[in-house]
Amino acid sequence: MEYKLTEIFKQRAKKEIYSSARIESAVLVPVFYKEGELYILFTKRSFKVMHHRGQVSFPGGAFSEADSSLQETALRESWEEIGLNPDDVRLIAELDDTLTTTSNYIIKPFLGLIPYPYDFTINPNEIAEIFEVPVSAMVNKANFKQESQGNEDGMEDVYFYKYKGKIIWGATANILKQILDTIESFYGSQE
Repeated sequence: MEYKLTEIFKQRAKKEIYSSARIESAVLVPVFYKEGELYILFTKRSFKVMHHRGQVSFPGGAFSEADSSLQETALRESWEEIGLNPDDVRLIAELDDTLTTTSNYIIKPFLGLIPYPYDFTINPNEIAEIFEVPVSAMVNKANFKQESQGNEDGMEDVYFYKYKGKIIWGATANILKQILDTIESFYGSQE
């Protein structure tokens, strides 16, 4: 299954955004197989953090000068936030750069396969909880909503995913949509 997932994302062209006016950051999108099904791990940020309080997110944060790369940022932040050892992550792909609209970040997302089950250690200063969502629930159109909203550049599509009372929106939903569209287009092209 790991090979299949790697092949799906290897075929995808990645979009990069360059902006010296934004803060460079990175997130890890942890995925794992459970009972033969692909799951995505999400975090819910605590109310103690400065940005995106209480929002559903992926583990990650701002680039530090101590980091050798944004990939290292994503892995370091995952270790700090949820106790995910970088040695336990098999990076699958680098996804499209994503901008935040409520803060001044440019996010470089990395898709990483992790073992299941895993003994996470949540940092309560940054993370209120972690939860897992099966990809099959996210591709269900009943759990998806798209709206057009105006901003200083005109209109933009805004995505919302719902799962068991959780709302995934903003940059996290944009990253999730990249993943789901890639998986769906691969499986759609195989039929």
